[in-house]
Amino acid sequence: MQKDFYKILGANIKQRRKALQMTQQELADKIGISLNFMGKIEVAFSRPSLDTLIMIAEALDTTVSDLVKMN
Repeated sequence: MQKDFYKILGANIKQRRKALQMTQQELADKIGISLNFMGKIEVAFSRPSLDTLIMIAEALDTTVSDLVKMN
């Protein structure tokens, strides 16, 4: 369950980022994290802190709630 949550979170981040035509590098730069860490979040290899998740949501002009939705 927990692993599935992070996979869905990463997929939702990636989908929203691509919808905005933003690269991983652009998103990482915008919130002040490394490209490597951003990539790991999107594939559920790393788990972002709540603060990082909030920054990602703001950078993607969405909400944390939308990013964690399990459709």
